[in-house]
Amino acid sequence: MSFQSPWLLLTLLVLVAAVGAWLYAERRRTRYAVRFTNMDVLASVVSGRSWPRFVPPALFALALAVLLAGLARPQVERMVLEDRATVILVVDTSRSMQAEDVEPTRLGAAQEAVRTFLEQAPDRLRVGLVVFAGETQVATPPTRDHDLVRTAVDEIDTFLVFGGTAIGDALETAVDLGKRATEQELPTEEEIALPDPGGRRSFAQVTTCDEPGPVSILFLSDGAQTRGILQPLEGAALARDACFPVFTVALGTPEGTIARGPFGGGGFSPGTGDSQRIPVPPDPETLRQIAETTGGEFSEARTADALEKAYDNLGSRLGREPGKTEVTFLFVALAAGLLVAAGVLGVLVAPRLP
Repeated sequence: MSFQSPWLLLTLLVLVAAVGAWLYAERRRTRYAVRFTNMDVLASVVSGRSWPRFVPPALFALALAVLLAGLARPQVERMVLEDRATVILVVDTSRSMQAEDVEPTRLGAAQEAVRTFLEQAPDRLRVGLVVFAGETQVATPPTRDHDLVRTAVDEIDTFLVFGGTAIGDALETAVDLGKRATEQELPTEEEIALPDPGGRRSFAQVTTCDEPGPVSILFLSDGAQTRGILQPLEGAALARDACFPVFTVALGTPEGTIARGPFGGGGFSPGTGDSQRIPVPPDPETLRQIAETTGGEFSEARTADALEKAYDNLGSRLGREPGKTEVTFLFVALAAGLLVAAGVLGVLVAPRLP
């Protein structure tokens, strides 16, 4: 805990001096009392000096100390919502997300988790939604109208996306959306193309982020890229350059399957009356590397409950940064409670007139 105006704590010295003066006066009263020869009067004086009598003034002094400390405007370290905080939700809608290894399906579980996130999100938090399969589409731009985003989540199957999974392109779209939401200029850091034995480009960033930007990306997919221009780590490099941490959730189990259609798509095989199944195992390692590259966090969810827990864990930090929150109101409330307690006890233990 820290104080915004610590010099005001010096007022506690005045309270200490006042308590010392009161104790000195009480001691003098006790010395004067022993000069009486009337033992009955002395007994009444001694009984009036029993310890319960000192409880109300002690509580009163403690209440004053708490109030004086509150004048210094106490603050605590905590994660606070940024003024321009924005979260870009990225949801994979590819065919593999129809696997039923997570109830009711991977995509259905993802939709329910996003709804939970929206219910818990602060009203000031701007939320955008990107859906992707073989191509990406912005379902909703960043907005504080969470009901609009919730409607887009409910209708996620209506967005036109082609087959496949383009993770790198989806990250690029999310980064561009985040930059426009915060009115950032295009990055000026030099990107150096490095040779890749696989024939793809990779990028090294010259500068690093001292702290995360106001945009966070929450990326939910089963993680197996099959289409797209950018590779997953190339998309992650764009997020890293923009200082946008990507929090990834890998959904599914190695046993996940989907139905194979007559031409390799979904549906039934001709003449069999039954669907053939093809395996669609997730690729958590790719999503883990994306999170590590961007300074985010990776979670693996193989059940709907695990997905809910992952979203609860990540959702409490998205759009937030370390900061200080003033808790003066807590000090005032505590002081008020102590004053009430002191008054009640004072009435109970104070001597009454005959």
